[in-house]
Amino acid sequence: MSEENISITNVLEFIRVKAEEFGANNDKEFNKSYVERNNTKPDVLKDRGAFFGFIHPEEESGGPFHDFSLTIFPSIDNKPWLVCLGIGSNGFKNDYELANYPGVRRLFSKLINEKGYCKSDFADIETPLPKTIANSEDLEQIKNTIKTYTKVLPACQIVENPESEEGKKIITAFVAGYAKLRNWPSNKDQRKAISDALNPFFEEDKINEVEEIKNLLSERKYVVLQGSPGTGKTRTAKEVAEKMKAKTFFTQFHAETSFSDFIFGIRPDLNNENLSYKENLGILTKALKHAKENDETTLLIIDEINRANLSNVLGPIFYLFEHKMDKWDVEIEISPDFKINKLPNNFHVIATMNTADRSLSVIDFALRRRFAWYNLKPRPIIGKKKNLENASVYEINNSEEYFFFEDFLKINEIFDWYASSNELSLQPGQGYFIAKSEEEMKSRIQYEIFPLIKEYLQEGLVRNAKEEFNNYFTSRINQSLFE
Repeated sequence: MSEENISITNVLEFIRVKAEEFGANNDKEFNKSYVERNNTKPDVLKDRGAFFGFIHPEEESGGPFHDFSLTIFPSIDNKPWLVCLGIGSNGFKNDYELANYPGVRRLFSKLINEKGYCKSDFADIETPLPKTIANSEDLEQIKNTIKTYTKVLPACQIVENPESEEGKKIITAFVAGYAKLRNWPSNKDQRKAISDALNPFFEEDKINEVEEIKNLLSERKYVVLQGSPGTGKTRTAKEVAEKMKAKTFFTQFHAETSFSDFIFGIRPDLNNENLSYKENLGILTKALKHAKENDETTLLIIDEINRANLSNVLGPIFYLFEHKMDKWDVEIEISPDFKINKLPNNFHVIATMNTADRSLSVIDFALRRRFAWYNLKPRPIIGKKKNLENASVYEINNSEEYFFFEDFLKINEIFDWYASSNELSLQPGQGYFIAKSEEEMKSRIQYEIFPLIKEYLQEGLVRNAKEEFNNYFTSRINQSLFE
């Protein structure tokens, strides 16, 4: 047996073992988890369509096939291989709906590095691979094979050495991804094995958000923190203020906030018997005066910036919010005795914006250009693990509050698999999953998370996830979304 065939045999056996570890069952004559394909005879290994892997269990063992497959294209002479999530040349029969789930793409995109490729639309079987992959020098040995299948490879990764530790890690992750796609696991150990294989690719860099925002603020001066409710936007803004040791001014916008509230106006003097008016300095004017008169960092926090009509609130001040301007030759009147042509260098703004509230004002492009935008995503709060009333939780900074990780994880998984890019901004943040007891957490689910998800579904959002959500609420709080 040639060296190439030995490698193929070893890798084929390796993916069989991994498939079984992840819940595949191919011992039965019927109801198999997959059909195995192995087209690696010596005559086809010379760039004539050699491949092996798993296809949909309803397909035949030979000939053209449908739907998603786990496909590996081997090379000879120790050249790199290509590991793929593929689609049969006959297109879709059972998997078209699955191909349109955003989570399928999100899953495999995380397995791809700079030597791989992931399509933006997994249901697309008309667009070929980009030339950087199709004509890659690494794949010179199998370029004609890749050209044959170029339209039906939604996710692929070049593997330098399939039997190396790194090569096995990538192949294992693709098998685990395919197992998750096919819903192979039936017990806790199999689900854990899949998680263990995928987690090294899912681990995000541990970002110090406060430090990152502080640095961004130093460079751009005006920053908007955007995210769904519960992601800690206001808390983070206050932490940045503390980190900067800034003199902080705070306001929260609402539908009736006006120029006279925020910048300058006049109000009746209620302490005078005769009708008279007195000036009212808005929070922005107070913050600007402080910055001008004091040599210290000054920070204005504007909570819920998109709740007001920003054109009306900012007026001509809008012009000054430009962190880099060549000429400062236009003087803007802030109040009768206060005119400036430039915002002070020691003046900064952090605004927060709720991305889940669709009824609020849309931020126009001119304002977007003047601010830097920092996205706060729902993320778990990891601390000391503890079992609380049969629930797995994390202590929060040695306080009496706990983060209910399993509830957060379940909601996160549903959104990750079913939500479109826009719908991801609706996901409840980590703040929803903090409670002092299991009883309080159940109450939060029943009276906060449950009504929120029900409202989303009634508005036609995340509709593909309705059964998953219903199953979660039924099992967690014995309450159905469809009563």
